[in-house]
Amino acid sequence: MTESDPQLERIRKLLAKAEDPAVTEAEAEAYNKKAAELVARYGIDQAMLAAAGASADEIGTLKIPMNDPYSRDKASLLTSVAYPLRCRTLLHRFGQKVDSVTVFGYRSDLGRVELLFTSLLLQASTQLTRVRPDGFFPGESLAAYRRTWLHGFARAVHERLTLAEQEAVRTAPPGERSAELVVRDRSQLVQHAFDAEYGSLRSAAPRRLSGSGYLDGHDAGTRANLDPAALTRRRKALR
Repeated sequence: MTESDPQLERIRKLLAKAEDPAVTEAEAEAYNKKAAELVARYGIDQAMLAAAGASADEIGTLKIPMNDPYSRDKASLLTSVAYPLRCRTLLHRFGQKVDSVTVFGYRSDLGRVELLFTSLLLQASTQLTRVRPDGFFPGESLAAYRRTWLHGFARAVHERLTLAEQEAVRTAPPGERSAELVVRDRSQLVQHAFDAEYGSLRSAAPRRLSGSGYLDGHDAGTRANLDPAALTRRRKALR
């Protein structure tokens, strides 16, 4: 995903429009939705090129460190980004803390996961410092509220990315092989490779979270910027 990629350049322009204070909330959401669609289309394009032998795209791994506070919830956000983009995750835990997450998938998809997760984590962390429970549940701790807020945020991101990926497959131009078959085969190969490497490990038991922040976090996740180039733009602005 290079700086000169015309698809990423189009995403930048869409998000610049969405960030314009002169546009309405509905217009901004439309621009954000279109950007998410282009992110998904980029993944389909790379998959089709690899299937046709026009580019090299191999299965690999990417290890991303997690930091407290809320390392388990940040790891959940990473998984919520990775799975719709046809990757799998392995959490490296020490007690209740997640030290890091290994992401397993095709390299073009790993690049999308890393950029999207880094940008979304920054967005979520910025908002998390401001959110507070509304007092409807007396005695609710700030930590409990924020954990469920992050859970809601991650769920909304997962839903948006899943829909965008499905639509990208449905609308992909016809080729020697259909995008649906290419994506299905790639997903199966990733799962088989993941199982061969980590299949003996047990899945963690589902978490039980107490807190009232889910709906607020989900609402924030529906508005989150899904531009994979957002982090690059921020870094340039800080130089």
